[in-house]
Amino acid sequence: MSDLAGVARHVLDVARIGIPGWRLTVVAPPGALPARLREVGASVVEAPFGPDHGLRSSVAALRDVVRRERPAVVHSHLSYADIVVALAAGRRPRLVTTEHGIARDDVVYHHSTAKARVMATAHAARLRRFDAAIAVSAATADAMREKWRPRVPVTVVPNGVDRVDAALAAPRPGLRVLSLARLAPEKRLAALLDGFAELRASHQEATLTLAGTGPEEPALRARVEALGLADAVDMPGFVDPDAAMADHDVLAMLSVWENCSYALLDAAVRGMGVVASDVGGNPEILPRTSLVEADDARAVATSLAVQGQDLDARPRLTGWPTVADMCERIAEAYASTGAR
Repeated sequence: MSDLAGVARHVLDVARIGIPGWRLTVVAPPGALPARLREVGASVVEAPFGPDHGLRSSVAALRDVVRRERPAVVHSHLSYADIVVALAAGRRPRLVTTEHGIARDDVVYHHSTAKARVMATAHAARLRRFDAAIAVSAATADAMREKWRPRVPVTVVPNGVDRVDAALAAPRPGLRVLSLARLAPEKRLAALLDGFAELRASHQEATLTLAGTGPEEPALRARVEALGLADAVDMPGFVDPDAAMADHDVLAMLSVWENCSYALLDAAVRGMGVVASDVGGNPEILPRTSLVEADDARAVATSLAVQGQDLDARPRLTGWPTVADMCERIAEAYASTGAR
């Protein structure tokens, strides 16, 4: 949905609050993230780092930063960065990883069993270099243990979210449904359209916004036409997520897998209705009243109607960690490595 979503959002939140007892420098490729990090006062090194720049350039860039900064801890996010860190960081710093994007079924991300097996072997090998491992949900931690068998315990540190201004968290009933997701097969947006078609049969006032871009856009537009939903479904491309949530009543996310979705967290703290697939870390965030089987169109429609119209059925994040809580737990993970 945005260059500042997902892991970038996590890094921005950490940089904004800070990790207690630690000085933070972020290595990131040129783009929107370094600019936003500087806006919150973070120390940033822009470098040719990441999949778009290739392994050789990424390793060389990180080696240069490590030589110059001499960090006590190098903390990477997602498996590509972990591989770069394992190759580049040397022996002095302690290595910490946070996994945000593993799925129970590797084909969700790798699209072939052969590639999935090769990558699983590579990830198991690189994890042997790490001194601490963090997962953003218990489901993520279980998948890491099952697939990669790390030599260190996996600590669960969920993505933190702060409570929003009361004016933004003023829930109201309604059936304006929103999807904030890449238009890709693993998001199961065709199933959402089928469920929404069932909803429209009994609630003609219902509308659906499929916000985002991706390879499934032509097929989804064709399905909208085939279902006779052209007057009720909008596909605007990229939207500002905060503004979009303010204009809708229910967030729908029927993905094949989610780890610890910021979209679900943001919707819940705003008092929105939420309908999501019963997979991955979703049950750790949401009550049973928000969870459905994605391929059951009638169940999806029923849940959309309940979440839109019954404010008492909507999720509440009672006891969920704030961003500051998350940062404190990250500091505890650093301390567990013996780094200073």
